[in-house]
Amino acid sequence: MESIKPVLHVYQSGSTHWVGDGFHVRNLFPSNDLDQQLSPFLLLDYAGPTHFPPTDRPRGVGEHPHRGFETVTIVYQGVLEHRDSAGNHGTIGPGDVQWMTAASGVVHEEKHEREFAKRGGTVEMVQLWVNLPAALKMTPPRYQTLLRAQIPEVDLPDGAGLVRVIAGDFHGVKGPANTYTPINLYDLRLKAGHHAELTVPAAYNTAIFLLHGDILLNGSHALKASELALFDTSGERIAIDAREDATLLVLNGEPIHEPVARRGPFVMNTEEELVQAANDYQAGKMGHLH
Repeated sequence: MESIKPVLHVYQSGSTHWVGDGFHVRNLFPSNDLDQQLSPFLLLDYAGPTHFPPTDRPRGVGEHPHRGFETVTIVYQGVLEHRDSAGNHGTIGPGDVQWMTAASGVVHEEKHEREFAKRGGTVEMVQLWVNLPAALKMTPPRYQTLLRAQIPEVDLPDGAGLVRVIAGDFHGVKGPANTYTPINLYDLRLKAGHHAELTVPAAYNTAIFLLHGDILLNGSHALKASELALFDTSGERIAIDAREDATLLVLNGEPIHEPVARRGPFVMNTEEELVQAANDYQAGKMGHLH
């Protein structure tokens, strides 16, 4: 029988800001002084739910660079459009996920999709930043569009809800995301009054972010909407009781035990590499959008 994985702390959003003019986000980490405790995850921004009136000029964030990590965008409401300097272009809507590996460097933009912008509507999404180990930071960029139909759903026992397996493995069901470090990423939907249990690898860093609802973790820690629970690395079993219908994001990953140097859109291992990244971007070595 696996032992319970203890909850270390529950966090509320540590900062609130706009990303461009299209994403009003609450940051859960690295604000809250959370850093290596969640490696390989570097950042969690929760955007929305924000209603936007109709417009002919799609809102969002314009051309900007990244190097040294991956961005993972999970859409709950709204439709987003992505373009990057590697020639990738994708549109993602509710239930879809975009997994962009910036690696050696990419320039991209993320905006509300044009027809969605014309209609107006609500945008709700989570963006994660996932670190890359030093040996992979300068590999070629990669882009994965994971459409809703590609993400397997696993029904939980006793009608408690379902798990969408974005990355990793859940009871032998594998998610479609190709990841460079071992990661389990689950979109979990629980029904009010039901109980569920998750088993995750010991020694991985683990957190649960609650988008909607009210849950009790391990019979002892209440988690409200927009809060994040950080777990100890010991233990493997997490018990969840849903007091309301709930939408959760489960983050579980093998830590990367390397120095992290980060500034703006770059995450490397040393200050010198950050300077080089900025110089390479200025020199056009990460490309531009056309």
